[in-house]
Amino acid sequence: MNPSRQWEIRCRGRVLVVNEGAPIIAGILNVTPDSFFDGGQYTTLDRAVMKAGLMIDAGAAIIDIGGASSRPRGVAYGSGADVVPPELELARVLPVVKALTAELPEATLSIDTYHPSVAAACLDAGAHIINDITALRLHRETADVVARYEAALILMHSTGSPGQMPHVAEYADVLESVRADLEKAVEVAEAAGVGCVVTDPGFGFGKTTADNFRLINELEGHRVGTNPIMIGVSRKSAIGVSLGSEQFPAPSFQRLFGSLGATAVAAIRGAAIVRTHDVAPTAEMLRTMAITMRPEYAEEQQ
Repeated sequence: MNPSRQWEIRCRGRVLVVNEGAPIIAGILNVTPDSFFDGGQYTTLDRAVMKAGLMIDAGAAIIDIGGASSRPRGVAYGSGADVVPPELELARVLPVVKALTAELPEATLSIDTYHPSVAAACLDAGAHIINDITALRLHRETADVVARYEAALILMHSTGSPGQMPHVAEYADVLESVRADLEKAVEVAEAAGVGCVVTDPGFGFGKTTADNFRLINELEGHRVGTNPIMIGVSRKSAIGVSLGSEQFPAPSFQRLFGSLGATAVAAIRGAAIVRTHDVAPTAEMLRTMAITMRPEYAEEQQ
């Protein structure tokens, strides 16, 4: 596999270099009581720091820390996640940022938030990336904060408001709609002075199962310019449907292999970052893909 493109994720003096076909991993660290897969497991500081260290050792280039569940409402999960005020969100994530900055200074930290106040406090404490699941729809000021700290900004496509984000929405053409919305968000970010923007089509947020898999299989159709793309499919309900049915999707604890399969396609199609709960299996899969597609890679790693 001879990469034809290379992306640089520049964030506060750090540069994460990504070759096409070999995405880097963002490990999910939910410090929430109610996230759909691992809610409540890492709500203490010691457990959160331990989990982050394990993910880095397993191959994560980024630790994506979330203090508010973004579970959409619909058949899969029922009512949407409760809206968390920024003060509570910050109380959950800021101690983790401070601890990881002190104990694991090599870690590149991303904060999953759409609140500019949370973004500012976490960047001030040493975080490097802000991951906005609303793509600046609610708070354009977040882009100003990111620009001021020379951080990177991930813009995820979604519809509705947190707590009321629909699990399925209607589109005339999902590919065109996602691209158009992300183009507008990127324009806002760049106008604010953000130097590094990553887009995410929002797998599982307001899309049907068919929409979700089309967004992965036709990844270039929603790329904005030459900006890198992040894909997050980990354990989501569309994976459960692919392993079962719309009426009886496989439960989240049985979705690992389906998640790996969809992630592999995203890697082949040109994703630069893959976001996952399961860092070690994902890293193993990506390494084997690289060796299979370019056998000389194995010798280079010796």
